[in-house]
Amino acid sequence: MPTISPPNGPPDPVSELTALLDAAGALAARGQPMALATVVSTRGSTYRRAGARLLIPVEGEPIGNISGGCLEGDVARIGREVIASGEPRTVEFDMTADDDAVWGYGLGCNGAIELFVEPTAGALESVGALRSGEGACLVIPLSGPDLGVHRLEADGAAAAALSDGTPRVEEVASERVFYEPLLPPFRLLVCGAGHDAIPLVRQAAELGWQVVVVDVRSALLTSERFPGAAEFADPNPEAAADALAPDLRTAAILMSHNYLRDIAYLRSFLDRPLAYLGVLGPRGRTEQMLAEIGAPDAISRLHAPAGLDIGAEGPEEVAHAIIGEILAVTRGRSGGPLRDRGGPIHDPA
Repeated sequence: MPTISPPNGPPDPVSELTALLDAAGALAARGQPMALATVVSTRGSTYRRAGARLLIPVEGEPIGNISGGCLEGDVARIGREVIASGEPRTVEFDMTADDDAVWGYGLGCNGAIELFVEPTAGALESVGALRSGEGACLVIPLSGPDLGVHRLEADGAAAAALSDGTPRVEEVASERVFYEPLLPPFRLLVCGAGHDAIPLVRQAAELGWQVVVVDVRSALLTSERFPGAAEFADPNPEAAADALAPDLRTAAILMSHNYLRDIAYLRSFLDRPLAYLGVLGPRGRTEQMLAEIGAPDAISRLHAPAGLDIGAEGPEEVAHAIIGEILAVTRGRSGGPLRDRGGPIHDPA
């Protein structure tokens, strides 16, 4: 099965993490000190969750986001103190008090976040782990004699974090330890390289997803047409799943606009492990394909028509609707208005 890659290698999607890692690399190349602040735990309603980061150069604006803007200035100040001392530290911002002091501080959330702030050496260790530690857990003691010593693990508490993909702080031998699973990028298989796939690929790449554009029409599989794609592939649609090996961190969307190709893709992917399988187009069209495949009851396992019901019109809006549905499905949410949630915006950390 021929696989076509962009001529100069996969382009780097401009995600928040990518920007932070690139900035850290540039600072290191120039020999400039830095600090890295990582959210390690949260309580209540907070803008970001564990694993969010802020890179603080000794001069200039920080890179990243930990609170939506209300804490970044103070964390940058603390980061520069850490740069000067060379000693890591933990710091907590508690915004749970319901009084004028909190609201006057300009905070937009009523929760608490704990950050681990590490100087240049530790920051670069974290950056190195984030770049190369896929499939393991980044483990950082937050107290005790090993404070700030980084390691990669896959057993014990690390295995639990890897299993559910959730960063956490655990008590280990009377010491607090931060476990952060380093999972591979979420993968999106876009089966169809038509005009309406262009904004979908771009928007998914901007989230840092690894996007594979799949089509038998290899002439359409170009970096100029899909600059955000990590990979291109042109397998026989009947054998697409065998060629692309989807797993539970993979979503696939069938949008070739060709009935015979879509039914072949559907037959290939239908019984494979996937986080999400969506089919563009009317429900009746998908039901007809399933009837021909001999699996009419499988409609309940599909997202067809693909996308949230937001009244989307045109390729850009349809892409937003599909991306939103994939996020909702993989996060276990309904995709409805937050005002109807009846609880905290975020699940408990």
